[in-house]
Amino acid sequence: MWQINERCRLAIYRSCDEVEPGMLALLTDLFQKPSIPAGVLLPSPDLGGDDGGVRPDVLRWLDDQPPKSVIYVALGSEAPVTLKNLHELALGLELAGVRFLWALRLPGGTSDSRTGADDRGVLPDGFEERTRGRGMVETGWVPQVKALAHGAVAAFLTHCGWGSTVESFAFGHPLVMLPFVVDQPLVARTMAEKGVGVEVARDETDGSFDRDGVAAAVRRVMVDDEGKVLASNAKKLQEVLADQERQERYIDDVVEHLRRCKDE
Repeated sequence: MWQINERCRLAIYRSCDEVEPGMLALLTDLFQKPSIPAGVLLPSPDLGGDDGGVRPDVLRWLDDQPPKSVIYVALGSEAPVTLKNLHELALGLELAGVRFLWALRLPGGTSDSRTGADDRGVLPDGFEERTRGRGMVETGWVPQVKALAHGAVAAFLTHCGWGSTVESFAFGHPLVMLPFVVDQPLVARTMAEKGVGVEVARDETDGSFDRDGVAAAVRRVMVDDEGKVLASNAKKLQEVLADQERQERYIDDVVEHLRRCKDE
């Protein structure tokens, strides 16, 4: 990143002062060149279109759940999740006792157990049977934005990749945060400071987490009174970022900076 910035005349970031106050000014000072916010570029809550006549299983499952009762779980495609991590996450969801939809990306060398292929113990023995009725694990493609937009979803357990975090902004969901690499821990810290999420506790010596930490974080957001405060804060952030006029001003500013670069 530093080498790329050295060769650039300016840098454009998918962010804004409402989310990261002071960050763009700091980057401008560090790199000694303009750091321009483009706004967060929220996905449209009006998803438009249809499902080609076939509604995905995950959405039909959500249709059958009570409003604001489900935590959506997805750790992205690049988080270095181990089998032990998956087992602890699964058992934590079981201990939490809440409804969940888990978009599970299988580790390398495994495949979808529900097709009869070898899953090599990706999920704990009996997990799906014990959580049947209140939980769904989907190892195929999940339309994440549509899942987050569904009225049954109340919160998002995420690795805090920036793209996923921004998608949560669009629908005002509080976060259970399980960051792994790169900027994810910084994103998680920022979201915690803004009061829109709680992080799963980790061992300070080796960075590991366990089922009890997962269950505690999920219950803080989904069950405890604290969750109401987090949800209220997330809703307020959604309302700020949904100000289309303000977000369009960021784009206008980007265009103006690009024009200046072209003319120089």
